[in-house]
Order: sequence, then C-alpha cells, then structure tokens
Amino acid sequence: MSVRKQLRTAACGLALTGVLVVTAQGPAAATPAVSGPAGVSPVAAAEDAAARALARSLADTAWRAEAGRAVARGGETGLAALADGARSRAAAPLAAEAAAADRSVLAAKGLGAGTGGLLTVSLTGDVDSRRAPLVAVAPSDDEAGAITAYDTAGRRHTLSATEAPKVPVYVVGVDGEKAVEAGMAVLERELAAAGVSTAAAPAPAAAAGTAATGYWTSRITSVRLADDKETWIKGDAEIFSIVSGFGLDGKVRVDTVTHPYLNDAGTTYYPNQILVNWSQYKYNLADTVMMEDDGDTNYSSLAKAIAAALLTIADLGAYVPLVDPVVDAIPASFWTDDADFVDAWYTLARETTGTRDGAGGNGRFTFDRYWVSAL
Repeated sequence: MSVRKQLRTAACGLALTGVLVVTAQGPAAATPAVSGPAGVSPVAAAEDAAARALARSLADTAWRAEAGRAVARGGETGLAALADGARSRAAAPLAAEAAAADRSVLAAKGLGAGTGGLLTVSLTGDVDSRRAPLVAVAPSDDEAGAITAYDTAGRRHTLSATEAPKVPVYVVGVDGEKAVEAGMAVLERELAAAGVSTAAAPAPAAAAGTAATGYWTSRITSVRLADDKETWIKGDAEIFSIVSGFGLDGKVRVDTVTHPYLNDAGTTYYPNQILVNWSQYKYNLADTVMMEDDGDTNYSSLAKAIAAALLTIADLGAYVPLVDPVVDAIPASFWTDDADFVDAWYTLARETTGTRDGAGGNGRFTFDRYWVSAL
C-alpha cells in the first residue's frame, strides 16, 4: 500500500503517542524472546513478565518501602539497577527476572548488549496512600479503555485508562530515549553494510572538501504534532526522522535525526535543530519520514527492510521521491499497534523556508536555511 493511501486512511489513527513501557537489555542474540499469548509481541510479553515479577517482589514490606523510596527519589529508574542495588534479599528473584526480560527485549528490538539496561519503573497514582501498590504495563493499543495491573499476590486488576488511580501504581516501561539513540546507530550501521550511504559510511571526497569551508543546512526552527488523547500511564514520545535522498556517489542516502525534546503532541517546540546537511546530497531535494519508537520497534528489521527497498532505486539523472519506498518498506507490524509512523514530508529543498505541513496533516515543521561555517 502506498504512503498516500496510508496517509488518507490512517493519518488520524497515527497521531503521536508517548509510551512508558518495560523494555530490557542484555546479550540480544543469546537469549530467546519471552513467549506470550498468541498475538502478543515478544516485547509486550517480556514487559508483562517483568511487571508480574516486580509485583510479587513487593509483597515483602521492607523491600516495598526501600523500592518506594528509591523510585520516588529518582523518578524513572532502571528496573535491573533498582533490583541489583537493593539491600533486601527479597529483590534477588526480581533481579534475575528483570535481567532475562531485558535480554529478551533487546533481542526483539534488534539491539546489542552494549545498549545497557532499558527496563524502567516509575511511580504514579496516590503515592502517599498506605494501600499496597499495583504494578502496571501500558497497553500497546492507544484506544484501550482499560489497563492491566498486578497486585503483590500476582492477581490481575483492571484500571481505567483515562483516570489516574487512587492507589500507588508502579509503571514498568522503556527508556525510549536510550532505545532510539541505540536504534539509530544500528539503523545507520546496517544500512551502510547493505550498501546504502549513511553517516556510518566514510564521506566521499567531494563532501569532505565542501565541509572544509562550511555547508548549507535545513534547520528546524519549530515543530508541532497534532493532538492525541494520552492516558495517565503514557510517558514521553520517542520520535526520530529518516531523511533520504541521493548521496554524492549517486547512491540512495539515508540520515537519521532524533528529536528527544519532542515529548508531547499539541505543543510547539523551538529546537533550532539541523535536519538536512546538503553537502551530503547530490540533488537539491530530500524526503523525510518521521516515526516513533513505541516499544516494539526492531531497528535491525527496519534497516533490512528499508535497504531492500532503496537499493532497487537507481540514480537516473533526476531526483526520485523516496517517501513511498521507505514507508512501503516498513514491516506490517509497525502499523498495527501504536503510531510508529507519524508523518512524511516530500521534496524538501535547500531553499525551503517557512512552514511545511506533513503529507498526513499530523506534523508541522518551520524551516530556515542555515550556513554552518568551518572552524
């Protein structure tokens, strides 16, 4: 299905979503993914397993008090680090289960052990309540009206997705910023290995010569994404852009840009962030696809799919828009749960200034031309 059809039929459902969910790390290749019910992703299954393990561990009142103080003091805290640093012996089983879940999620996301721990836990709800806490995982479906949580006996409870709970709730989730940063490195490295020009590949001599004096860029002076209906359990969004065009060597080129500041829909940000370095491109045109890491994003699979699509496109002496091939290459699973695809911008030029709405009407960039001088 082409991006145009996707944008017409799904843009409203692809609004930006912030996700605070459990993820993990460790030797990605060494640990099989945690299995779960049919239709549940390996990431969601691992998150659920970690949440249940945390809930069971909190039956010990001494550990419950220690964990509560640590999380309240540190905000979003690494789950494995929390368990590993615990004084209470009651946290020992949790440490082992959190490490296993981390490894499983890293494998599912195509990230290596060097990424470090991704599983996080935060505390919300009535944190001053003396009632025993619950442990929840954010649902993958943004339209879900209910959220599953576990008590210290491992029993399931259903919470409203729209009203903050009256009891303390630990939320197990992903360090999305770290996941995106590591994912961009994987994406560019694997694209380069497949033959697509990226920042991970050596720059052609012409680009190096241009950079010696400076280069023109397209700079984002402001950006805004359409409103979404976030639930109390959702955290910040983790947004990145895939910029594509033809490199100086005539091969398709891909550059990735992360937007760690772009946390909430309905808010205008003023980052003054460079989106396109024109010294790396042969033609005065480039395309941008903006995406979100919703927790299930497998960067290795995404890189392979994009490379397979782009390597079939040859430079015939005129610019060819690359949004459609990039979006068509996105695995089908990226369209099933949260808003992996945010919006797309066709044919940005070095002279592009002012406000440009995305093709799906969900995103809005304001650009200026910016000259980066050599030192």
